[in-house]
Amino acid sequence: MLQFLESIILGIVEGITEWLPISSTGHMLLLYDLFGIDPSTPFWEMYLVVIQFGAILAVIVTYFKRLWPFHRVDERKTGIYRVISKPKLIMWLKIVVSCIPAAIVGVFFDDWLEERLYKTPVIAFMLILVGVLFILVENRNRGHRARVRKISQISWTEAFLIGLFQLVAAVFPGTSRSGATILGGVFLGLSRKCAAEYTFFLGVPVMFGASLLKLVKFGGFSGSEIMVLLVGMMVAFLVSMVAIRFLMKYIQTHDFKIFGWYRIALGVIVFVWYFARLLAA
Repeated sequence: MLQFLESIILGIVEGITEWLPISSTGHMLLLYDLFGIDPSTPFWEMYLVVIQFGAILAVIVTYFKRLWPFHRVDERKTGIYRVISKPKLIMWLKIVVSCIPAAIVGVFFDDWLEERLYKTPVIAFMLILVGVLFILVENRNRGHRARVRKISQISWTEAFLIGLFQLVAAVFPGTSRSGATILGGVFLGLSRKCAAEYTFFLGVPVMFGASLLKLVKFGGFSGSEIMVLLVGMMVAFLVSMVAIRFLMKYIQTHDFKIFGWYRIALGVIVFVWYFARLLAA
């Protein structure tokens, strides 16, 4: 029963923090310690993979019409057939370009990076650093109209540069994938709405690929464990649906600075928590 409660709480936190630019890693770190969970055990590693699938599904459901590149066309002579939307195909190709840097690093260095950089001080530092950068970028952009307001206006160069920002998140835990790509997009001149939506779309292949990479490492689980996994996935899906809608509505009238200040506060809390554990050891 306790595992089901933990699964629900972790699914809620994943659904909120995966899409808001506040780092799911930092929050999960604190919750794991609170629940006494060892994240390196096969079951809980698998759990993180499964709830990510729930978060991905929320993006697909919310933006299905904008993501699905095929259209059904009725022809009197030839019958019904599907054609590919050229604008959507170009969008997906740009997303692929954005994925290349992190994909290369993930395939060849995932275990090495996780072993050496998945450390509490690194997570806390990146929480604070990216929080400060959010505040600085928003202050710099104050009063300026965004140059890119639609995803179709993102250039191939900008797509690649956003991919480099995402690479930072892939290398340094606590950066937040959504935080890095949104920050990079806003820095490059994308509107907040455009940067957030591109981040959501970019998350589909990135998170799906990362999940598949980890899935190959795991074997089977018991029936009760599978139920815990499914509960976490469904909770992450439902909460992600709400979080995505909240963020898109919020940034219509607000900037990202509140998330920057939140990250700084969380980073300080993680640092204090880390040093308190050292002193108590």
